[in-house]
Amino acid sequence: MSDVERPLHDYAAEVSERTDIRRGMPLPLGVHESEGGVNFALFSRHASRVRLELFDRTHDAVPARALDLDPARNRTGDVWHVWVQGIRTGQLYAYRVDGPYRPWEGHRFNVNKLLLDPFATAITGHPHWDFGPARGYDPAAPEPDRTRSPLDDAGAMPKCVFIHEPFHWQDDLPPRHPWSKTVIYEMHIRGFTVHPSAGVAHPGTYRGLMEKIPYLKELGVTAVELMPVHEFNEWQLAVSNPQTGEALRNYWGYDPVAFLAPKAAYSSAGGQGQQTLEFKEMVRALHQAGIEVILDVVFNHTAEGNELGPTLSFRGIDNAIFYMLTPDLRHYRNYAGTGNTINANHPVVRDHILGALRHWVVEMHVDGFRFDLASILGRDGTGRLLASAPLLERIAEDPILRDVKLIAEAWDAADAYEVGSFSERRWAEWNGRYRDDVRRFWRGDDGMRGLFASRLCGSADIYAQSGKGPEASINFITCHDGFTLNDLVSYRAKHNAANGEDNRDGTDANFSDPCGIEGASTDPAIEAMRSRQTRNFLLTLLISRGVPMLLGGDEFRRTQGGNNNAWCQDNETSWVDWHLLERNRGFHRFVREMLAFRRAHPVLSREQFYAEAEIQWFGPDGNAPDWFDPSARQLACRIHEDAHDSLFLMFNAGSEGVDFRVPEAPDDRHWHRVVDTHRPAPEDIASPGTAPRLDALGAYRVAPRAGVILATRR
Repeated sequence: MSDVERPLHDYAAEVSERTDIRRGMPLPLGVHESEGGVNFALFSRHASRVRLELFDRTHDAVPARALDLDPARNRTGDVWHVWVQGIRTGQLYAYRVDGPYRPWEGHRFNVNKLLLDPFATAITGHPHWDFGPARGYDPAAPEPDRTRSPLDDAGAMPKCVFIHEPFHWQDDLPPRHPWSKTVIYEMHIRGFTVHPSAGVAHPGTYRGLMEKIPYLKELGVTAVELMPVHEFNEWQLAVSNPQTGEALRNYWGYDPVAFLAPKAAYSSAGGQGQQTLEFKEMVRALHQAGIEVILDVVFNHTAEGNELGPTLSFRGIDNAIFYMLTPDLRHYRNYAGTGNTINANHPVVRDHILGALRHWVVEMHVDGFRFDLASILGRDGTGRLLASAPLLERIAEDPILRDVKLIAEAWDAADAYEVGSFSERRWAEWNGRYRDDVRRFWRGDDGMRGLFASRLCGSADIYAQSGKGPEASINFITCHDGFTLNDLVSYRAKHNAANGEDNRDGTDANFSDPCGIEGASTDPAIEAMRSRQTRNFLLTLLISRGVPMLLGGDEFRRTQGGNNNAWCQDNETSWVDWHLLERNRGFHRFVREMLAFRRAHPVLSREQFYAEAEIQWFGPDGNAPDWFDPSARQLACRIHEDAHDSLFLMFNAGSEGVDFRVPEAPDDRHWHRVVDTHRPAPEDIASPGTAPRLDALGAYRVAPRAGVILATRR
């Protein structure tokens, strides 16, 4: 007998007669210890019945115990709840929710499908998880999604894990670095240490990252931005690499199935709740090293996809509430490009998202969030962009979240682009225009000199009008989405054939230059040019006002072989190859010293735009630059650090060497050469106190495609 046919009274008597079961409380949602037992609470407005099932093992198809919740006794408003005695940490559980299966009315309830608790704080690991059995419709029907599936999928579904285990935080306190002292390092938990060259005892895990903390501290970054660590199914794809036949996997993880649960596969200790403990240990260890933890969170869509996707959680709990639907109510609005869109500004959904954020901050001690496709969070249920989106305002004003860093990817897949105008001042933004303009300047494009100067100064042209300062600009040259830094100077076109989409995926707007030949090269002249260009990009990033973000592995020229959309490549294409650290020690030293230089010169990172007296601009001849000359590819500026000392920066993006006139130093000062990206390592950058003095300096010759920094000293 299927669960659809099973009568309620199978378990109703047990609920009403047993003394170890009570009505429970509607708040808080999720699972929490209460009065010697455990309270379960689940929102569903349109459900006709809810069943809580308790399991002994991950792959069990039959629960050890099941409790049907009485709508009269176990429901308050739209929340179903029950209190159960005798539940211990590690208990596995899930729900079944029944109600109308009428897609044309927006409802897709199917009691045959086991559902994950949206507030579960851990999900059991499930190797080779197949989404097929979780489809709530009958794929053999003429119109598949209009017919409910009778297949029970409990044995194929992972289970939620109740965890109530004290963790000793050892008086952990968040580092709380101000934006002016923040340097972000974007990384993938698995990819950072899974390559054998990483030399860690626990590759590809939270503990593996802990083993690399001394490396991060020595490099000089102050925050790690972790690509999605909330639970997702890496096995959800049914495609293979057309070149090798290798099965492709959801490596990046931008398809969440549970907003509060850390990824079980990233735990070295197991996936029965150990992942939560190990994640906390990682955060504690990073904080002890003075490094903040920022999570890349995806609240704009889920892995349930469109009407032909699986029923895992929200769809089976209350589809019409949690998702944006088209006017026919059968289909999903798709502003994320993945099949569905979360109805983020519905009051109930707002509370779910706020609850998830508070959990990561209060229970997991996370320091900030980067919101994937954040413009979606500013749309109402019809998809209209709101001027003052309730969710964005609530996140910014939430008393629990007041001290955390909030970073928006201020665009979406439906042509919203809000860089410079995203919500209120509390929100920083990934500055996509910074990335593009800096790339185009160093590529030698026409008309980029003025835009390049604006990016160096914190992008006042983008942020000042909305009342934000340069701290709102998260500056980056590369990120997970696109070319690595090495590939930016090695490839003109994307090489994504291995993704199985005939090279159609990934952006074509790379603004890249391979310096003479496509791909890897052994030509010394080409490699010298590429080496200069990588230094130019990192030099620019680390002297710009705003908040710099590095892509993990760029500091020693990690490559993806020209793949600019490696989301499905869980292999050496994406993994960090630590052999490159030894091979590119000189470049790694350059990055480390540039980070030290930024710390030593706080004028470069102040949270205000430059005042007119702080910075002067010059052409190579020493006169004011002609900002309207489209062919000009050279620029210099003098930045006054105080009444005595200053920096002189020279940039030559042209193909010929150029003499720059250098202003006179004060009487008791001399110019010293700190950086020249044309020079070979270790002469490319001087360590503190070792910069060579330049006497009788009237002009300085800057090589083609090179940047130079001079500094005054006594």
